[in-house]
Amino acid sequence: MKIALAQLNYHIGNFEANTQKITENIKLAKDKGADLVVFAELAICGYPPRDFLEFDEFIVLCETAAQEIAKHCLGIACIVGLPIKNDVLQGKDLFNAAYFIEEGKIKAVVKKALLPTYDVFDEYRYFEPATQFNCIDFKGKRIALTICEDLWNINDNPLYVSNPMDELIKEQPDVMINIAASPFSYTHDDERIQVLADNAKKYHLPVFYVNQVGAQTEIIFDGGSLVFDADGEMKAEMKYFKEDLQVFDLDEIESVHNKYPKAERLTDIEQIHDALILGIKDYFRKSGFSKAVLGLSGGIDSAVVCALACRALGPENVMAVLMPSKFSSDHSVQDALDLVNNIGCMHEIVPIKEVADAFDHILAPAFKGLPFNLAEENIQARIRGIINMAMSNKFGYILLNTSNKSECAVGYGTLYGDMCGAIGVIGDVYKMQVFELARYINKEREIIPLNTIVKPPSAELRPDQKDSDSLPEYEILDKILYQHIEKKQGSKAIIAQGFDEALVQRILKMVNIAEFKRYQTPPILRVSPKAFGMGRRMPIVGKYMA
Repeated sequence: MKIALAQLNYHIGNFEANTQKITENIKLAKDKGADLVVFAELAICGYPPRDFLEFDEFIVLCETAAQEIAKHCLGIACIVGLPIKNDVLQGKDLFNAAYFIEEGKIKAVVKKALLPTYDVFDEYRYFEPATQFNCIDFKGKRIALTICEDLWNINDNPLYVSNPMDELIKEQPDVMINIAASPFSYTHDDERIQVLADNAKKYHLPVFYVNQVGAQTEIIFDGGSLVFDADGEMKAEMKYFKEDLQVFDLDEIESVHNKYPKAERLTDIEQIHDALILGIKDYFRKSGFSKAVLGLSGGIDSAVVCALACRALGPENVMAVLMPSKFSSDHSVQDALDLVNNIGCMHEIVPIKEVADAFDHILAPAFKGLPFNLAEENIQARIRGIINMAMSNKFGYILLNTSNKSECAVGYGTLYGDMCGAIGVIGDVYKMQVFELARYINKEREIIPLNTIVKPPSAELRPDQKDSDSLPEYEILDKILYQHIEKKQGSKAIIAQGFDEALVQRILKMVNIAEFKRYQTPPILRVSPKAFGMGRRMPIVGKYMA
């Protein structure tokens, strides 16, 4: 039996486009000699559909699309994911399901049992877990079909009723097929490979795993679909961050050594780079926009975002706005201009000194001679935000936010100023990782000016300002933040690692206090195991200090 894995980029709720893409790949797989083509979890509607699932019409459109797809399954079978109604009058209204379609008809329905409710997942909000499991017979083979989490063998959650494979193995299947919507993080590929290999060895069966690819707002899917033999040896690894379709002979998986290609393994920073480009590209394409605007300060954050946007959208579609103030150094303006010249994007220079002076003048009576402080600094940041939004409104550009994760974590940013934007490009990238990204972007030639990389970071909102005036050095700050955010460590555990007690308590207090700002920021492209946004839900006024 020849099995095709179709690793595709879906668009949530775009039934016409998704159906067309699926049917085109059914034909392509058939032309390549496949007996069965496998699509991802909830492929018909896109993942995650969230509260679209609460609309009856949405579920009807899923079923209508499935019936159209079935018409193309002649001489080839397919497996495709979709939500279906729960006809039993108890539990949730829906199942997360997969159809097995053969000769134009739905021959089998498989329902997901293990519904994740952690990090970015909230499936138990919508779906009822399956409790009955049966294999599918096709071409003389017995298929154990599972959906994403069903192969992660999580047994300690009371919502998880049964482990599907422990039941399916009783029917003596010949192969496991798992359809997934497995989001990207720069640590997840290795974890995913290990889990699937462990399953292959545990049940002594070959595993065919298909993941989707593409970005759905903040969540990015990296593809990397996989095939393992019964001993847990990886036999094939499909492309990362790209659509792909490959056909595999089930018999050859066990008998032929290294016949199928394996994707090149990427470093963490290479993965982050490729994921962010895909995230930007899909956000614009799926939103119906093509041009971006951002404020370009001469600093490293905006330089990296500008470079990534140009790679994703083309430099002709990126507008960089330079907004020097009376505190901006000459080299900052020149660094920004050097980047523009290196990369070839559009740019405008809009000085803000006169506007800031006007604010100082009109606020002078209210401020009653009080000294310059954070208020005046934030006015400058908000002036820049207004100018960026004006460019967005006037020309139909989408504003890219350039705040990094270190800043987002401790609240080092101005609401309605530098925290404006429609999408946060590097809001899940720590400052030290931003430096790594800059060096990676420059690996073939200098795009980001060297001075931008080596100079001390500064917001330039007061004379001779440096980030280190307000924050610990980023090398230390990022390590403490990583332990607290990604590793979920409290102050005692972090201090026990050798960090200064007062510094740890200060940083964690800053993280907690800044929660109200993060509630008002744009969605952030997720590249780490724990990103701000839907995957990290904290109360704004909570008193607990970890």
